[in-house]
Amino acid sequence: MLRDMMQSYDLLIVGGGINGAAIAREAALNGLSVLLVEKGDLAGATSSASTKLIHGGLRYLEYYDFKLVAEALRERERLVKAAPHIIRPLRFVLPHENAVRPWWMVRAGLYLYDWLGGRMTLKRSRGLRASDTAYTAPLKGGARGFVYSDAFVDDSRLTVLNAIDAHDNGAEIAVRTELTSARRDGKLWRATLSDGRDITARALVNAAGPWVAELLARLGINASAGVRLVKGSHIVVPKLYDGTHAYILQLADRRIVFAIPYQGQTEIGTTDIPVDRPEDAVIDAGEIAYLCDAANQHFKRQITPADVTSTWSGVRPLYDDGASEAKAVTRDYVLELDTQGDAGAAPLLSVFGGKITTARHLAEEALEKIAPPLGITMRQMTRSRALPGGDIPDFAKYLVQVRERWPFLGDARSERMARAYGTLLGDLLADVADEAALGEIFADDLTEVEARWMYSREWARAPADVLDRRSKIGLHMADVERERFEAWWNARFPQVA
Repeated sequence: MLRDMMQSYDLLIVGGGINGAAIAREAALNGLSVLLVEKGDLAGATSSASTKLIHGGLRYLEYYDFKLVAEALRERERLVKAAPHIIRPLRFVLPHENAVRPWWMVRAGLYLYDWLGGRMTLKRSRGLRASDTAYTAPLKGGARGFVYSDAFVDDSRLTVLNAIDAHDNGAEIAVRTELTSARRDGKLWRATLSDGRDITARALVNAAGPWVAELLARLGINASAGVRLVKGSHIVVPKLYDGTHAYILQLADRRIVFAIPYQGQTEIGTTDIPVDRPEDAVIDAGEIAYLCDAANQHFKRQITPADVTSTWSGVRPLYDDGASEAKAVTRDYVLELDTQGDAGAAPLLSVFGGKITTARHLAEEALEKIAPPLGITMRQMTRSRALPGGDIPDFAKYLVQVRERWPFLGDARSERMARAYGTLLGDLLADVADEAALGEIFADDLTEVEARWMYSREWARAPADVLDRRSKIGLHMADVERERFEAWWNARFPQVA
């Protein structure tokens, strides 16, 4: 009788990063019953610690990874259209100073980058011009160099929006819920969760990111693919230059470092440091010095470690292709399907590697791999589908409409909220007729109505989920302001470990 009462799913997904959330979305839209479990918060690790870029990976051309670059550029175009509130075009300046690559090679690489992108809405590359003083004035060197396009993304919100679309199409999203055990029983997986539930699933997806190998070991499965853990760290410093453009800086060690406008300051990253454990995602003094030095080689405005206002580090679970250096390890992904050699056994799909730009495409391929053993026909559901809140043909016009409808938000807050929620803002503010109805106001104009929305619709379960991931407002909060918000939150919502 107890076995009959177990909750049953087609797909149990372990991991609430961008890959797990994207797979849940694709599967739910294909009509599968889906349970996604995440032991912490959505995008709580690597997926909130990226460089915040949707990009083709210009430097991957140097390693002849043309397939990955072309795929990523196609996905860049789709994502810019699918979520124009959280993803926006970003113009990059590539100075040809301190260069270890000849001018002609970089120019040829940019031509190839444009060509691989096919028809695209973003501006194509060109050389720097004498009139580009806004681009060249902050630099120590001359005006030689290039300009090209990629895009900026709010990485945490991209993950959350995938989860929202999955949930709105029938998927169950369980945060602060760990897979404690799982075993095959013929054509089913029988699993126990940390919330006390015993469930069954026809297939198990291991999208645990840096913990992918650890989960396989717990399941007693030997994978033929391996994972290589590489730490990428970033620093934020007071604004190094004016403007909305970014810089890609060439370094003597043949690495590149980005400088990107971020939350009114400048983000600089990233490093590539091999590590042994996912828990090693902590920046060290050497990385801070390296990133400061990278910026100082190029910008007139000099910085020291004392100027750093915040940092973040993430461990990227790269597919181990045997490359000798971390910077050369492929950013492509491998999907490994395990059926224990028995076509009738419950399948396990493990995700190795990947990058935030290609998560949607990865989800498509994941469903294509797992569809045959489940006896289903997979349909491509997300290629032209807007993400929640993303049905905005013109963001500038949408922002005007937001300000006309809710004038009491003010210019800064209206733009912040329009970018965060897109057209979902209408649902969030459905019962708000004036500023008083926004409830309590916290630092940087974070509103009570937003915090409640993040709890009820976005699975925020702790103050850090709101401040550090879904809003990033924690970057600007003084300790006393953060403590005030934490006290308010903890008095209203269930405490979590």
